Amino acid sequence: MWLKPEEVLLKNALKLWVLERSNQYFVLQRRRGYGEEGGGGLAGLLVGTLDAVLDSTSKVAPFRILHQTPDSQVYWSIACGASREEITEHWDWLENNVMNTLSVFDSNEDITSFVQGKIRGLIAEEGKGSFVKEEDPEKFREGLMKFERCFGLPEQEKLVTYYSCSYWKGRVPCQGWLYLSTNFLSFYSFLLGAEIKLIISWDEISKLEKTSNVILTESIHVCSRGEDHYFSMFLHINETFLLMEQLANYAVRRLFDKETFENDLVLHDPLQITKRGLESRAHSEQFSAFFRLPKEETLKEVHECFLWVPFTHYNTHGKMCISENYICFASQDGSLCSVIIPLREVIAVDKADPANRGVSISTKGKRAFRFTEVKDFEQLVTKLQIKCNATSNPQHIISTEVATSSASDSPKDFDELSSKTGQRDNSKTVSTEALMTVYHPQDAENLDSKMLKEKMKEQSWNILFVERGHGVSMFRTKKTRDLVVRGIPEALRGELWLLFSGAVNDMASNPGYYPELVEKSLGTCTLATDEIERDLRRSLPEHPAFQSDTGISALRRVLTAYAYRNPQIGYCQAMNILTSVLLLYAKEEEAFWLLVAVCERMLPDYFNRRIIGALVDQAVFEELIRVHLPQLTDHMTDMTFFSSVSLSWFLTLFISVLPIESAVNVVDCFFYDGIKAILQLGLAVLEYNMEKLLTCKDDAEAVTVLNRFFDSVTNKDSPLPPAVQQGTSLSDTKSDHPKVDITDLIRESNERYGDIRYEDVESMRCRNRLYVIQTLEATTKQNVLRVVSQDVKFSPSDLDELYDLFKKEHFLSCYWNVNSPVLRHHDASLPYLEQYRIDCQQFRVLCHLLSPWSHCANRDSLALWTFRLMDESSDGLINFKQFACVLDTMHNGSFTDKLKFLFKLHIPPAFTEVESLSPSKGGDLSKEELIHFSQLSGKGKVDIQAYLKQWQDELLKKEENIRDLPRMNQSQFIQFSKTLYNLFHGDPEEELLYRAIAVVTSLLLKMEEVGRRLQGPMSPVKSPVAITEVSAESLQKGPEEGSSKQTEGGRAQSLKGNHEWSFAFEQILASLLNEPAFVRFFEKPQEIKAKIESAKNLQLKARTRV
Repeated sequence: MWLKPEEVLLKNALKLWVLERSNQYFVLQRRRGYGEEGGGGLAGLLVGTLDAVLDSTSKVAPFRILHQTPDSQVYWSIACGASREEITEHWDWLENNVMNTLSVFDSNEDITSFVQGKIRGLIAEEGKGSFVKEEDPEKFREGLMKFERCFGLPEQEKLVTYYSCSYWKGRVPCQGWLYLSTNFLSFYSFLLGAEIKLIISWDEISKLEKTSNVILTESIHVCSRGEDHYFSMFLHINETFLLMEQLANYAVRRLFDKETFENDLVLHDPLQITKRGLESRAHSEQFSAFFRLPKEETLKEVHECFLWVPFTHYNTHGKMCISENYICFASQDGSLCSVIIPLREVIAVDKADPANRGVSISTKGKRAFRFTEVKDFEQLVTKLQIKCNATSNPQHIISTEVATSSASDSPKDFDELSSKTGQRDNSKTVSTEALMTVYHPQDAENLDSKMLKEKMKEQSWNILFVERGHGVSMFRTKKTRDLVVRGIPEALRGELWLLFSGAVNDMASNPGYYPELVEKSLGTCTLATDEIERDLRRSLPEHPAFQSDTGISALRRVLTAYAYRNPQIGYCQAMNILTSVLLLYAKEEEAFWLLVAVCERMLPDYFNRRIIGALVDQAVFEELIRVHLPQLTDHMTDMTFFSSVSLSWFLTLFISVLPIESAVNVVDCFFYDGIKAILQLGLAVLEYNMEKLLTCKDDAEAVTVLNRFFDSVTNKDSPLPPAVQQGTSLSDTKSDHPKVDITDLIRESNERYGDIRYEDVESMRCRNRLYVIQTLEATTKQNVLRVVSQDVKFSPSDLDELYDLFKKEHFLSCYWNVNSPVLRHHDASLPYLEQYRIDCQQFRVLCHLLSPWSHCANRDSLALWTFRLMDESSDGLINFKQFACVLDTMHNGSFTDKLKFLFKLHIPPAFTEVESLSPSKGGDLSKEELIHFSQLSGKGKVDIQAYLKQWQDELLKKEENIRDLPRMNQSQFIQFSKTLYNLFHGDPEEELLYRAIAVVTSLLLKMEEVGRRLQGPMSPVKSPVAITEVSAESLQKGPEEGSSKQTEGGRAQSLKGNHEWSFAFEQILASLLNEPAFVRFFEKPQEIKAKIESAKNLQLKARTRV
């Protein structure tokens, strides 16, 4: 590897390096101790330790080339190499291309300058095709070189970054280097002859956290396969941990959670992942989540500055964050002030008060935002002016009208716009009014006490709008949150939900999208639409809006349109309850975009098939209970109670457990504060019922306590009529239970648990996501092993290890192949056995590692035929049960079982001629040939109905009768005999077994000839003796002479031309039973434990070789 030229002093370096070659201008040196017998003694051990601990070129490469000029004591390092071959190639290149040129220069300075320029040019040329794009390319190339040399991973494995740290082995820290790549966490240390090499794949990590104790002040704890690993003494532990967390979650999403990963184009190609890219992505995700912006927004710039707040008359300190379409500000002085300014709303950007480096931004709402103390404010103004000019086009003018329609006083404009943007008149299909305004219009003349309170709430919000702005760009402060906690007025609820959730931005960016989607989706018939139809009447059935066709039709359109938009989610139970509440307060299109915001941004992964997001938040909830309510966790022996009881709280935002008039106040807080509001309320509910829960003797009693509490929650200020309120019907029957007002409960949850930070919740989500997914995987594993263990004789521990190897092989094909067919077929919604399957290439690797017959010369053919035999559905994939049953036959089967298995391999559908493709190649098959043969006569992937029928048939299937097996023809029998020869090669009784094959073959052929003669005169054939001689002679040559295979093929054809003969399995079995050597060979016990241990060490290397 060429290195950026650096000056080297040789005064003390000669003790560490040994001279190998030299000429007038260059010196080739070898690291002391490298390549010497015994490691070069004590000096070699010390040098090796230095190489492992120090961050220098010498630690990487055992060879280097230095440039020198005559009469100079200064040397320049220009190349290094991990092997003698690599460094020799560089040396030869210098001698052939540079040495002759150097003689023309007059001065040493010119020579050195020329050499340095040439080397830099070579590095630049290499870098064009390289994916090394880090801050210090030279240093990173060094680290990459050592990473490749130490761990021997495939070339496609992308190193992201590396850090110096200590790995704790017991109580002893080992200084070394931690390498973070796209699929692995690797550690290497070499101290005084003791080498430590650790490779952990990200998908095996179940726990990743920062910890501290008496010995380790700050360390990173990694738990993988039940083993704990601790790394400490990082220079920047927070940066390292964040990167590890991102890589672990990326791998988990890619391999386990395909539903959400497929839409993520940024991380879809592992080779594009870089440290800088991951860091900027983390900042962008945090930015878009905090300000509730579309997920596509990426953070471009951050400026520390002050924002003038007109209603408080002071400058608040914070950060201005700029993305492609938004300018956002969040205070950092505790004032909880934030602003979101869409560029579509901006009409002018100017310099203001140059002395204070000010920037003024004017919006269409006749408001101006003044930022001061902005670094490089002149450049920023120029950039923003260019951006604003680019966004001020007709499309964005329409977008603005849509965005502000909910905040404007004339909703007719939006209705007109909807009919213009749709291709047809959609007024008959899309409702333009919130259902609450249709079914509960407010009577302005007859105001009771509750309506008066409602009007006072509206007045408070109107005052806020006058002070802090109205619409997307309003100032959001502590007062805004206080008003949300008191409950948003009915008339403003839909508008403010849209605003606080960020759905207003999605709707503004996609004018006309929803009406078009409704047209496309209506009339479609899928599994999702069937489930939607089934649940329509179960959504708030007591509310009059959903007892009529108007509400039901609107609910159907929104859910069907969303299922059409996002088939990965489609439809999930609980979406109907949430959507019905949204439709009460928002127009139909607004309700659709609110649903998009909830499902795709605010509650990620909640509504997929495995509800992973809800399970993750439940784990976060349990963690918060341990911190804030320790007496409750001490009392509860099993924390899973909280998970089971709180699932509906998270999935439906408390709508399913609280009366509707109280639940909407919870939804208010959720749209303003996100999941933090639900977690806080959950803690408040448990604390309120603490005394009763502590006296409960079992889970059922605790559930009853909580249900009674939820029934007693009321909203005394709700203006909804008594017929609609769900809490009123219970007030008389359960008057003994004290009433709890929802506003007081929410206020108390904010006061007690308001210090829970958004950043902490996100960190806990990341940490618990690994645990939740690994728990789901462990459940899958247990179910698979329970089913498979009934059909095999392997011990539970061996079967467990085999499953891990099988699953690992499944993932190894996905690590470096973006479009892996195995990854494409992985689906967590399938039955347990079908979730992980491998193709023929992967099966061959495992077969070579685990089969007792892997020494066989034609082992590739055997692996191919075995795969074809197991692939009953002909879709090119097999599951773990099929894999385990085959291995069980090979290792634990009886003589008859093994012979029947070999017999089946040599008759259709398993058997196929493989030598015809490349007869001169021998027994090995290329990957392309293997895939070609494995797919012959394939029928395509079976659907779920066919799978269920196959499952049912399997249950009814009786024990296979050996008489039902088809007969084996002559070419198949010859191949069968050759396989037996290959199996016996190297056995202690090899000669005895070879003779036994010849005897059995002769006997079978004579029996066949006698049988034919007894049946009557037929066309002339060769005599039995001739057939016997030909067959025995050809078979005996088979395993030893590669060229004899072609002769055998010719002889087989001549036999076939004369007359076709065949054998039944019973004949072959009876003949072989007469030979004790055969019986001993196949009855010999085959131990799989050693094979498994060897496979665990060699599996990754086998993949590298492939």
